[in-house]
Amino acid sequence: MPGFVLQVAPAPAELSLPAVRVGFTVSRKVGNAVARNRVRRRLREIAGMIIPGEARTDLDYVLVGRQAALARDFAAMREELQEALKRLKALAPGNVVATP
Repeated sequence: MPGFVLQVAPAPAELSLPAVRVGFTVSRKVGNAVARNRVRRRLREIAGMIIPGEARTDLDYVLVGRQAALARDFAAMREELQEALKRLKALAPGNVVATP
């Protein structure tokens, strides 16, 4: 089970500057405040590493943390985020990787 769910929506047209906007949410079902904050910190870190360089500016992103993120390997979560961006066709035009 993945450590998060990625949701994508079109960014509002009235934004003055194109910017990548990312939101994070973690339900109370994940655990107490300490656990939720740990998941949120991990999601912020992987998003900060991947999204600015690879994401489209015309989309808004929301990462929904799951309980599996507490024990999930950090490198695996990074790979999952890259794969999720590919599946949702949310990669910036220069970053699209062709698959045979």
